[in-house]
Amino acid sequence: MSGAGYPWEQPPSGASAAIAAALSAQVPVLTTARLCLRAPRMQDFAGWVQIATTDRGRFIGGPMSREEAWADFNQMVAGWLLRGHGLWSVERLSDGALLGFVPVNHEWGDPQAELGFLFLAVAEGQGYAAEAALAARDFCFTRLGWPEVVSYIDPENSRSMALARRLGAVELPAGSHPAEPDVAVFRHSRPEGAQ
Repeated sequence: MSGAGYPWEQPPSGASAAIAAALSAQVPVLTTARLCLRAPRMQDFAGWVQIATTDRGRFIGGPMSREEAWADFNQMVAGWLLRGHGLWSVERLSDGALLGFVPVNHEWGDPQAELGFLFLAVAEGQGYAAEAALAARDFCFTRLGWPEVVSYIDPENSRSMALARRLGAVELPAGSHPAEPDVAVFRHSRPEGAQ
């Protein structure tokens, strides 16, 4: 079912649209060779639904209902206003296609902020997730000044674990997440000498 039957999923209009656009313009835009990481738009929720409400969402607490996915999407987007970091939508520069999402967010119960990567099936196997995650990680190190950021990954999510390793993250000992001892924790550390 499309968002047309859900009025709360429709983009704002009038003065509300102007305020939303002004706030969105404050979210840093990251550009790579093939990608643009930008502020999420209401229309991007359709992509979030394709991930969170299907079997693809099983590693992020899903499959979720559409209502749960809506709450999750809103929480991720709100990070920008509340914490100065949050969810980026990732689009391909060549055609503007939405490929997925890269959050740098601090969820309830997590000891520190997390770098995540959630991509649509059509974007798999082309290096997009690594390219986008590197840009977001560099943002954490250079713009936010963090010495490290972590990725919390379900141990059955072999693709995400392989990506974290490919990015150079180091897996911490089992039980490193106090609230979720079964989750795998990967630490991405700022390179020495980087500012």
